[in-house]
Amino acid sequence: MNFDLNQEIVKLLQDEPFFAALSRRIDKRASTSVPTAGVRVNPDTCSYEMVYNPEFFEGLTERCRKGVLIHEFYHLVFDHVSSRRPDGVNHMAWNIATDLAINSLITDRGQHRDWLPEGACMPGEGQFTEYPHYLSAEKYLELLKKDGENTEDSDKGEKGEQGEKGEQGESGEKGESGAGEGEGDEEGDGEGEGEGSGSSDKDGSGGGGGGNFDDHSGWDEQGSTANEIAKERMKEAVKQAAHEAASGRGFGSAGSEAKKLIMDAIKTKIDWRKVLRFFCKATVLADRRSTVKRLNKRFPYIHAGKKVRRESKIAVCIDQSGSVSDAMLVAFYAELNKLCDIVEFDIIPFDSRVGEKHIYTWKKGQKRAWERVMHGGTCFDAPTKFVNEARGKYDGMIVLTDMMAPKPKHCRVKRIWMTTEAYASRPYFNPAPEKLVVVD
Repeated sequence: MNFDLNQEIVKLLQDEPFFAALSRRIDKRASTSVPTAGVRVNPDTCSYEMVYNPEFFEGLTERCRKGVLIHEFYHLVFDHVSSRRPDGVNHMAWNIATDLAINSLITDRGQHRDWLPEGACMPGEGQFTEYPHYLSAEKYLELLKKDGENTEDSDKGEKGEQGEKGEQGESGEKGESGAGEGEGDEEGDGEGEGEGSGSSDKDGSGGGGGGNFDDHSGWDEQGSTANEIAKERMKEAVKQAAHEAASGRGFGSAGSEAKKLIMDAIKTKIDWRKVLRFFCKATVLADRRSTVKRLNKRFPYIHAGKKVRRESKIAVCIDQSGSVSDAMLVAFYAELNKLCDIVEFDIIPFDSRVGEKHIYTWKKGQKRAWERVMHGGTCFDAPTKFVNEARGKYDGMIVLTDMMAPKPKHCRVKRIWMTTEAYASRPYFNPAPEKLVVVD
């Protein structure tokens, strides 16, 4: 097996700067356990990974390899993986709808049709001839429903049925023309195998443009916390990749419609409460260690299990200058009241120095009211030095401030900045690569 995915990624650097930048933030893992390729959330790292079958890629043309990679990256850009599919919609219908949305952008009305395998779900082709281009996955779901497709979530709808001619079950990963093996589960018992070239309807089994060439297994299977963390990380990755592309050599093959959708995705205003919640949960999951005292569920008696330290403490540093409004403090404290059940906070007031006599620990179950205890200027080095010298006491640092002071020194723990929209638009310094969150 001579296929090297890294060589294909290198080729993207020249022609596809946006997707090349995005690929650097995605883990890649070769595996013959998947028939083709797919992206999913890794619950151990709370990040996205692409699992691919080298044999599948070896059988593709160079242009098709490029298209398949872009296809997988688009799933991440538009958040098809970590977000649950619409309520009441079965897995197969969601697979088809997302592929229709993505493949429409990749082929750009047939301009790059040879970038995708034959049998891929494609607007304007096969059984989707009447479907327009450049719709969202949700819009394509509506069209599938209007065409009489069963989009309702049920045990029967989760897997493809065994056809009379041996059509492929599952999600049609192996058969671009509908040929292959399948297992039937129509009545809840019995198995069937068969080979044939019979076409199928829009069930993902191939033929007539209704097949899926990539693997969507693993979607919606991870815990909500892992999904939430991975989702926030990917939002930031897409934003950085888009900025790199916009300031560099452009978006490559991404046409005007695709570029507009990408830019709209990164312009979406993020709820600061969700960001704060994500940050707190991420610190809880940060200490994941191997231990022989725990059984590894995937590889028992071969690899050590995982022990997760569920306790975490975050330093919440609150700027005491008058420009931090009372309303801002009220909203911030209200959210901390909800989050103290997840993590433990040390509330650290500061101005030009740290008010050490006013520091207190906010523990689970406690209710606290906001207060202003200092009235001086602002120096970010003071709380940063305090946290750094604590050496291991804190798992993260949150700074609520007006951003009106020089940039501090490096912090030993992950740090985020929270301020109002007015101050975020004209900060005294650029906090990048640390995150700046707007509190409304």
